[in-house]
Amino acid sequence: MRNVLAIIPARGGSKGIPFKNIRPVGGKPLLAHTIDDALSSRLITRVVVSTDHPDVAAVALEHGAEVIRRPPEISDDSADSESALLHAIDHLKQTERYEPELVVFLQATSPLRPPQSIDQAIAEFDDQQADSLFSSCPVHGFVWRREAERLVSVTYDYQHRQRRQNAPEDLIENGSIYIFKTWVLREFKNRLGGKIATYVMDPIYSFQVDEPRDLALTEQLLTLKTSPQELPRLDQVRLLVVDFDGVMTDNRVLVDQDGRESVLCHRGDGWGIDQLKQTRIEIVVLSTETHPVVSARCRKLGITCIQSCSDKLSALKEFAGARAVTPDQIMYIGNDENDLECLRWVGLPVAVADAEPAVRASCVFITERRGGEGAVREICDLLRASQPATTTLSVY
Repeated sequence: MRNVLAIIPARGGSKGIPFKNIRPVGGKPLLAHTIDDALSSRLITRVVVSTDHPDVAAVALEHGAEVIRRPPEISDDSADSESALLHAIDHLKQTERYEPELVVFLQATSPLRPPQSIDQAIAEFDDQQADSLFSSCPVHGFVWRREAERLVSVTYDYQHRQRRQNAPEDLIENGSIYIFKTWVLREFKNRLGGKIATYVMDPIYSFQVDEPRDLALTEQLLTLKTSPQELPRLDQVRLLVVDFDGVMTDNRVLVDQDGRESVLCHRGDGWGIDQLKQTRIEIVVLSTETHPVVSARCRKLGITCIQSCSDKLSALKEFAGARAVTPDQIMYIGNDENDLECLRWVGLPVAVADAEPAVRASCVFITERRGGEGAVREICDLLRASQPATTTLSVY
């Protein structure tokens, strides 16, 4: 298993909120939320807090993190996070000859990240074969900027206003998660460098604690994290049914000058499916699409494909009946209105994050990830964790 080090910088001083990092929020110190997130990761192998203050160190130790004492010269308001990160990895190398392969930089001021988002971000980092990654949230809309004494429209031409849904999607660093290879930090003195990727999070999980008034709002928002969606009866699932367009793809089609079509699939989804095949759960793709790309992808993954079916529910009932699988033993992942009949019939209907509103309203669970961006991997990981593994081997 590779060494993945989580570093959480947490100074004692703060101008906006005195001792911000150890102020109680949601029943425990602000810093403790991020420590808990890091410790809950299956991929992080070590968690350290870099701090200059004994009270912060005490909180870190109490909640299960290691502590690296940061010198005063890189602990004042003018010090950047990179100096703390470099100090931490240099300290560990000098004192222990420990050099992590990956560093996950987590900010204590982002207590709302879902715990699973860290592992999902690492998976995205690997899938993109990146050298560094930042978490972000999407911005749809019309952004303006003050320049000197005038306002300038940045993301659009206000004289030719687009419909909001047709405007390009912009991404903002939300400060929650950064991942980088150690050499990136050493070479660039920056958390980002080399091939840069991003992990997109819902805006609601991107809120940061910066001002005193943020504390009360964070108390309320933490209920979204401490009362997460739960998928019931996962251990009863025997059949996972996956729509193709908009679930295993991002719902776009690429058309060349000769009319040939292609789609984009997420490699992480393929990995999740491959791992789930080692359990007793059968996986089938059910699609109305007639294009051979559907069957080609399923052959690559070694799973059953039912495509070109105008009546998806009838096809699903026939497939399930042949295997003596009951509706309550079926999970279905969909995104559009042609999935509604199937979603209403199965025991565990799931929608991807960017599914149509009617689909989201009909499901018991909505993924964090969007279709074609790791949503299937997210569900496969949840299912695999609930199922006893078999000795079946598969090739990916």
